[in-house]
Amino acid sequence: MFSPPHHLPDRFRLVFLCVGEWGGGNGFSPLPLGPVPGGLPPARSCLEMLLPLLPCLALCLLLLPLAVLWRRRPSQDARLSWLVHLQHRVAWGALCWAAAWQRKSLVRSTLHAGQSQQRALRRCLQGAQSPRCPLRGSTDIGVFRNHLPLTKASQLQEEESGVQLLPPASNQYRGEVSLQATLLGLAALKKTCPEVLAPEGTARVTPSSPWPYPLPWPWHALGQLGPAGAKDPRALLLEALRSPGLRALEAGTAVELLDVFLGLEADGEELAEALAAGNPGASLPRRAAELREALEQGPRGLALRLWPKLQVVVTLDAGGQAEAVAALGALWCQGLAFFSPAYAASGGAVGLSLWPEQPHGLYLLPPGGPFIELLPLKEGTREEAAPTVLLAEAQKGKEYELVLTDHTSLTRCRLGDVVQVVGAYNQCPVVRFICRLGQTLSVRGEDTGEDVFSEALGRAVGQWPGARLLDHGCVESSILDSSEGSAPHYEVFVALKGLRNLSEENRDKLDHCLQEASARYKSLRFRGSVGPARVHLVGWGAFRELRAALAACPSAPFPPEMPRVLKHRYLAQYLQRRVVS
Repeated sequence: MFSPPHHLPDRFRLVFLCVGEWGGGNGFSPLPLGPVPGGLPPARSCLEMLLPLLPCLALCLLLLPLAVLWRRRPSQDARLSWLVHLQHRVAWGALCWAAAWQRKSLVRSTLHAGQSQQRALRRCLQGAQSPRCPLRGSTDIGVFRNHLPLTKASQLQEEESGVQLLPPASNQYRGEVSLQATLLGLAALKKTCPEVLAPEGTARVTPSSPWPYPLPWPWHALGQLGPAGAKDPRALLLEALRSPGLRALEAGTAVELLDVFLGLEADGEELAEALAAGNPGASLPRRAAELREALEQGPRGLALRLWPKLQVVVTLDAGGQAEAVAALGALWCQGLAFFSPAYAASGGAVGLSLWPEQPHGLYLLPPGGPFIELLPLKEGTREEAAPTVLLAEAQKGKEYELVLTDHTSLTRCRLGDVVQVVGAYNQCPVVRFICRLGQTLSVRGEDTGEDVFSEALGRAVGQWPGARLLDHGCVESSILDSSEGSAPHYEVFVALKGLRNLSEENRDKLDHCLQEASARYKSLRFRGSVGPARVHLVGWGAFRELRAALAACPSAPFPPEMPRVLKHRYLAQYLQRRVVS
């Protein structure tokens, strides 16, 4: 337990001890995260959900000028140290209160999921800005479904460039889920890894944050390094490299973190020189030498060599991230836990992660935020099988497509994200995400899904000696006009670690694995209706350029979902220009 220094005036010692009890006492333990009987009514707005933070905010603001004044007095290091810890306790106490409020609201809403979704539908209809809203005041699900037919996301919005985008998220109601995901995620992470949120224990190495809802005041009080609002990835990485005692590393998404580590390897000497030049009179030259030594030993386990106390990597989960997570876990972040506070789709959080100790990728679909429906899919075909069902009606083991109603346009949008129900939390489903229906390859109507292709590619790469898959993208041959004189086929672009050239034998293995994974594809290949998949190895930076082009689109959501099937020629050319083998 951290005690107040003996030289403090009694009034400051009393404040310190009170905040210590408020913030959780010994070890800064958060309030319990289990279900709470009874409790407060569900929060109606983001302001109500943040009410517990206000007293803590006032106390923290009072402490800031105190810290400035004490900088001018003797023994400033000792005095500032306790002030930092006091501010940290105040911030964590505030978040504990807010997280407990959110947990009570979540427990109550999931215990009565049907009623919670009725309220969510009522709020959605009351806030509708669409002129075609004949349902104001009605919350009958049948009437709602009859008046508003399902619409695919790809039909909703299309830029002049031809890039298909998902519908804009509703800031008000999606914001509630994002705030819930952030507060409960922080509390769950604190419970599993108590030392992670210690002062100066966390660093973000990308401009974007993995936490869906920014909390500007307590963020730096909780110890996150780096200047507020920093946008330069190099500056963020240098700040993290200067701090060998980090316990948590944050990045917007796993693919962004993968780019960080690849860039660290490519520009390691420049970064070491920048570290050494930053403050020659301090310990930074030694830190630069440690960076060079860590890089010389290769990528495997690099993160733990740079930050020996590191415990967890925090990224936001979204479509197309699985390969990056696998590559990071096998190489640079070997031996570290991964945690995502939420699953993001259509530019906002739709699933909550409450169990950091569980396998990566399990999320709760909450009933009180945006109005979510589940569209049953036929087994094996993933075609629409029946009308949508509500969350409480989901069946374990079944696959569904997410349907979200946006109150701005009042559109029931099929997001294309397919989930499988693996359990339940009270009356709400716990799901894992399977694939995205929009990422399907089809040159002769075979419909090779994202999950089927990824599994086949993974098996093929496993047969390439020394290779580790980092990223991939696919294009149907008609997009690139590459099937002249041959049957239509798949053009596959891969980024690899550990392999600089692909032999014809290795390229052929992907086609064999695809035939094993898909009977339809095998039949078309046997008849000659589909040609063999062509594999191209691209250099480092190709997929980063592609992601930059996607993120530059004005209406691109965050996180930008990584497409695996490119539908437009100009996007495919970002990869085609960087082919090395």
